[in-house]
Amino acid sequence: MTELNDQALLRYSRHILLPEIDIAGQQRLSRARALIVGAGGLGSPVALYLASAGVGRISIADDDVVELSNLQRQIVHDSGSLGRLKAESAADRMRGINPEVAVTALTRRLGLAELEQLAASHDLVLDCSDNFATRHAVNRACVAAGTPLVSGAAVRFSGQLAVFDPRDAASPCYHCLFPDEGEAGDGPCATFGVLSPLVGVIGSLQAVEAVKLLAGIAPRVGWLTLYDGLAGEFRQIKVPRDPGCGVCAAR
Repeated sequence: MTELNDQALLRYSRHILLPEIDIAGQQRLSRARALIVGAGGLGSPVALYLASAGVGRISIADDDVVELSNLQRQIVHDSGSLGRLKAESAADRMRGINPEVAVTALTRRLGLAELEQLAASHDLVLDCSDNFATRHAVNRACVAAGTPLVSGAAVRFSGQLAVFDPRDAASPCYHCLFPDEGEAGDGPCATFGVLSPLVGVIGSLQAVEAVKLLAGIAPRVGWLTLYDGLAGEFRQIKVPRDPGCGVCAAR
C-alpha cells in the first residue's frame, strides 16, 4: 500500500478527515489511474480537481489548440496558453497544482482501438468531450475494457451527468441512454453557446463522482442527473439497462 509522507498528509488532510475516505482512501487515490477525454470546458475542472485530489496517474487527451473564445469557460487555460495544444496546457497547470501526480498529455485524436487500450490501462475514464461521436466511441471502449465511465455534457444553460460501470451487471451504458442510431443529438458550444459556469458545475460533479469511485466509495450507477441552469433545478432519472443494447447487451 502506498505510504503518504508528511507533506502528503498535510496536502490531503481535509480528505483524510472524511471518514469515508480517510488515509486508506487517499492511498487508493494515489495509486489510481484516470483518463480524461477532452481538455475543454468540462475537462478543465475535472483536470484541476483530480490533480489537486492526488489521483496518482492522470492521462488527458485532446488534439485541439487553445483559442481566445475558449477562455470564457475553459479555466485550466489562460491567455499565455493561446495557440498551445490544450492537453499540454492542461498538463502543465495540473503539474503546477500538484507536482506529486504523474500527468500524461495525449495530443492526438484517439481511434477506437487506442481508446480501448487506454480504457483497459486506466481505472476510470471521464468523458469531457462535446460531441456524440466521441461519447459513443468512449463508451464502447469502456464497455469492452470493463472500465467505469463518468459522462458529462453541457450546452446553453443545461447540463447532464451519469456514471456507468460495466463491472455492475445492472448498469446501463451510454448507448442504452442515447442509441447512436437514433436522432438525438446536441451541438458544440460554438453553435449554440454555453453559460461559462455551467461547465464548471457539471465538470465539478464529474470530479466528485470520480474521486468517490477511485477512493473506494461505490458509485450510484444508472442515474441521469439533469441540471437546468436557468431554473436552478436538478432532476434525476433512473436509466434501465437495455437488454437489446448493441454495445453492452453481450457483456
